[in-house]
Amino acid sequence: MLALLTAAVLSSLGSHAQEIPESLLGSFEGPLVIGRDNMNLAFTFSLRDSEFRAALTSGGMGIYGMPAASAELNGMNVRVSIPRLDAEFTGTLRLDESGENIIRIDGDWFQYAEMVPVVLRPVDEPSF
Repeated sequence: MLALLTAAVLSSLGSHAQEIPESLLGSFEGPLVIGRDNMNLAFTFSLRDSEFRAALTSGGMGIYGMPAASAELNGMNVRVSIPRLDAEFTGTLRLDESGENIIRIDGDWFQYAEMVPVVLRPVDEPSF
């Protein structure tokens, strides 16, 4: 009975697993405007041991490769949580005409109960 229950749980977990698109792996950057402050915000997405991860870089905030506590992809939606900064990014992947390559991520930066729209575009590496 326990083996049957374990198999059922594992198969249901497998059905929720999602393959990470190759074009999402790498860095995405865009302007973040909060009040009078205008700075760049970049996330570098990677896979390590089959786990989807994100790291934040923002020269304006003095952050260079801070690992996110969690990074999730659910369909075309990405969510990155950074509790150390009381921050979260949620975004929607936008694809090119072929439907294969991500050309931008339209999202929102939430920090200290404030929401700021952000558009991230692929870059070779984050700028500082």
